[in-house]
Amino acid sequence: MPSKASSPRAAAPFVPAAGIAGGVERLLVVLGDQLDANARLLREADRRRDAILMMEVREEASHVPSHRQRTALFLAAMRHFAAARSAEGWRVRYVTLDDPANMQSFSGEVERAASDLAPARIVVTHPGEYRVLNAITSWEGIIRRPVEVVADEHFLVAPEEFGAWARGRQALVMEYFYREQRRRHGVLVSRGKPVGGAWNFDVQNRESFRTAPRVRPPRRFAPDAPTRALLDAVERWFPDAPGKLRRFAWPVTPAQARAALNDFVEHRLAAFGRYQDAMWTGEPFLNHSLLSPALNLKLLSPRECLDAATAAHPRRAPINSVEAFVRQILGWREFIRGVYWHEGLQYGERNALAASGRLPPFYWSGETDMHCLAQAIGQVLEYGYGHHIQRLMVTGNFALLAGVHPRAVSDWYLGMYVDGVDWVTLPNTLGMVMHADGGVVGTKPYAASGKYIQRMSNYCAGCRYDPGKRTGDAACPFNTFYWDFLISHRERFRSNRRMAMMLKHVDRMDPGEMRAIQQAAAKTRQKLGVT
Repeated sequence: MPSKASSPRAAAPFVPAAGIAGGVERLLVVLGDQLDANARLLREADRRRDAILMMEVREEASHVPSHRQRTALFLAAMRHFAAARSAEGWRVRYVTLDDPANMQSFSGEVERAASDLAPARIVVTHPGEYRVLNAITSWEGIIRRPVEVVADEHFLVAPEEFGAWARGRQALVMEYFYREQRRRHGVLVSRGKPVGGAWNFDVQNRESFRTAPRVRPPRRFAPDAPTRALLDAVERWFPDAPGKLRRFAWPVTPAQARAALNDFVEHRLAAFGRYQDAMWTGEPFLNHSLLSPALNLKLLSPRECLDAATAAHPRRAPINSVEAFVRQILGWREFIRGVYWHEGLQYGERNALAASGRLPPFYWSGETDMHCLAQAIGQVLEYGYGHHIQRLMVTGNFALLAGVHPRAVSDWYLGMYVDGVDWVTLPNTLGMVMHADGGVVGTKPYAASGKYIQRMSNYCAGCRYDPGKRTGDAACPFNTFYWDFLISHRERFRSNRRMAMMLKHVDRMDPGEMRAIQQAAAKTRQKLGVT
């Protein structure tokens, strides 16, 4: 488990503005995942009378163990944003992590800025995390000035709109939400009907590679001088943080993010749908967009992504690929955020399956003889990235089957992926991956044996374990845990129609075979450090 950060030492000087002189009417707080120059917060401000406050604080890089690249991406993008606003004539108070006066928390720095600048009020865009929102709600009592929280207009569905849609429904089904948003926003819709004759082309999008794929690598961005200096500083500031920095090449400006979007649409969107679930040894990116970090930091807008993808149909990309990408942006991304705010503060404490295991140490090191996990975790350590099937059906599926506590898993996902922000990682991980919310996000647990991984990848070809065996030294641990999971939870899922077929297999098992599977699962958990 990574240890906590060391005290920051000075990095290369970073001075985005000459300073703030004169009175300040409104202090505009811009958080690290709110880097939208067209945000309402700035559109409604007066550059002559208002000032921007941005803060690098240790609290945000250490409340969960944060991948070096995740920390570096946030800070690099923040610094470029601040420099761009300063060049436009904004007054910017930017607090670097190594500033000796830094209080190392949002609340501490807002209090210090209010004392120095004496603004009439504080204004901040609605944050993406309950923890940060709770801090913001305390500011008025601390600084004795009004604090205004304005809506985050980056998203296409406001929390209140999602709440109105969800109210009175027995289940929150993403597909119904998605279709309604397609109609509402006029995306891939013609005269009220879906373009291509169907709302969902998922049945065409489940192919795997039979031979080594030839996919043009995504565009990556060599760090400029300020970012290189920051990368060196992150290595010094967080020597025990997980992950590696050597392959850092993420977009840190809107221009780079748009270039990445154009690269995806031009070179990988056409085959994205068909192979969106496929995996291959040594291929971390394949046909995926890699746009979620830029989207979640708001270097890109969802509307830009939707417009670029839909403009590619039909000449450059087939409907199944364009619709699959649209579903990720307008469907799943908006739905997950809606669930996060709709379900409330206590959502993160849910544990419907009463899982209590520890996260195995190999999630931090990548050192395991299970080839699929070594590949999936190894690329997370190398890039801070994994595509949705690697997250759901490899690292997540294993944690679900092994019985790891859902909060341990969701904290790992929040800190280890460069696109990690609580509103997206918590419901995706705790809800969809771990089924800890009891079925809010998914109507069934996404549990699968090693056979699924064998079907969707070539990982099993390089593994010492046999995806066809349930018990014994050569048995795939996914298989052992999968059948143990079904045995342990069969009564809970007895009424779930989507689980009926698998539970029939359990019901036909010989009692001796059940005992052998459960004993093997217990032994494997102990060996891996789960129990």
